Amino acid sequence: MNDISRKQSARLFEKAQKYFPGGVNSPVRAFKSVYGTPLFIERGDGCFLWDADGNKFIDFCCSWGPLILGHNHPTVRGQVEDVLGKGMSFGAPTALENELAELILKNNKKIEKLRFVSSGTEAVMSAIRLARGYTGRDKIVKFDGCYHGHSDSMLVKAGSGLVTFGETSSAGVPKSFADETIVIPLHDKVALEEAFKQFPDEIAAVIIEGVPANNGLLIQDKEYIQYLREITQSYGSLLIFDEVITGFRLGFEGAAGYYGVSPDIITYGKIIGGGMPVGAYGASAAIMKNISPDGAVYQAGTLSGNPVAMAAGIGQLSELLRPGFYDELNAKTQAFVSAIEQYIQDKGYRVKVSFIGSLFWFAFTDKDIKKAEEIDPASMDFFKEFHRELLNRGIYLGPSGYEVGFISAAHTPEVLENAKRAIFESLDIVKP
Repeated sequence: MNDISRKQSARLFEKAQKYFPGGVNSPVRAFKSVYGTPLFIERGDGCFLWDADGNKFIDFCCSWGPLILGHNHPTVRGQVEDVLGKGMSFGAPTALENELAELILKNNKKIEKLRFVSSGTEAVMSAIRLARGYTGRDKIVKFDGCYHGHSDSMLVKAGSGLVTFGETSSAGVPKSFADETIVIPLHDKVALEEAFKQFPDEIAAVIIEGVPANNGLLIQDKEYIQYLREITQSYGSLLIFDEVITGFRLGFEGAAGYYGVSPDIITYGKIIGGGMPVGAYGASAAIMKNISPDGAVYQAGTLSGNPVAMAAGIGQLSELLRPGFYDELNAKTQAFVSAIEQYIQDKGYRVKVSFIGSLFWFAFTDKDIKKAEEIDPASMDFFKEFHRELLNRGIYLGPSGYEVGFISAAHTPEVLENAKRAIFESLDIVKP
C-alpha cells in the first residue's frame, strides 16, 4: 500500500521550522519516532480527524486523552458558544467556576476542595509545592517511567542503584533541584522501603500517575497501590496521585476510585475542560487551607478558572455523569482489545495489548510489563512500521510507541470494526 499524501503537511512543517524549535510547539509532535513529517490537523468531528491533505483518520489519540466524548461534541461546543459572546477572559471570579467545582466535588468523594489552574504541569507543580509547605519537608519520591509534566523538580530520570537521587533529564534544570527528587522503580516495595529508611523525616510526598500511562501502560497491582497509601501514612508523608490522564477517564473518581485509595492530593488535566487548557489539584479541606490566600503556600494564575474552559468542562463532565456512561465505554474498549488479542494469539505474534478502562497500549513483546526498564527499546522499530501502516489505513495513534491510545464515546461499533481490520492488516505486514 502506498503512503498517504503529506504534501500540504510537509509544506506547513517546512514553514513551521522557521518559527518554532523543531517546527513544533511540543516535542512528540515532531514525528521523530515514526516515519514521515508531522500531520497538520485541519479539523476533527466525533472520532475522526482530517489533515491538511484531506486524509481522514479514526482518531485514537483524542488530543492525548481528554476528548472522552470525541471531537466537537455538541453539548461541549454549545456551552462554549454560549459563553464566547460574553467575553473570553476576565482575570476575575465567575459563576462558572462555582458550577464546575460543584459538579466535580459532589460526585468525587476523594477531594473536598480544589483549585483550577491552566495545565496538568501547573497542577502537579502546585501540588508538590503544597505537599512541601504542608509537611515542612523537601524531598519528593517519584517513579522511573512516570511523567508529571515539565516543572523542574519532575524533569528527572533514574540514576543507577535501587534508590537514587534523580538526574536532570533536561538542560536548564539545576542539579540542586534534581537532588530533592528521589527516583525509584515502579512495582518495587523494597526500593520504596529503602527510600523511607534513608530519609525517614525528609520525604514530603510520593507521587505516582494514577495508572502510569506516559511511558507505556504500566498497570500496577491494587495491592501495591494500597501499600503506597500505607507506607506514606506511616512516615507522615503525603501521597499524590497524578491523574492528568486517568482522572475522569477510568471513572468519575479516576484511578483513586478504581483502586479504592484516597490519596492526599490529586491532580487533574485537560479532560475537566473538554480539552481546553485547564487543570486542577484537589485535596481535603485541611490540606487545601494552606493555599494562598488562606495559607502560606502561594499559587496564582490570571487564566485560572477561564470562563471558556469552565463552560467546556461543565458540558463534558455533565455527559460523563450520564448513567452507564463508563460501563458502556469500558465494555466497548474491552471488546475491541479482546478481538485484537485473539487475532494476535491465532497468528502467534509477539504483541501484548494492555488496557484499563478506555486506555490501551501495544507493546511488541510477549512479556507483561510493569516497569519502564522492562520495555525493550528495540521493540520501537516494530511500532515505527506499525504506525506507518496504520496511517496508510486511516488510523491515527500518537506518534510514539511509548504513548497509549484512547477510545471515546464517539467510537461506534462500526468504526471500531473498521479499525480492527486495519490493525490486523498492519500486524500482518509488520509480523512482530
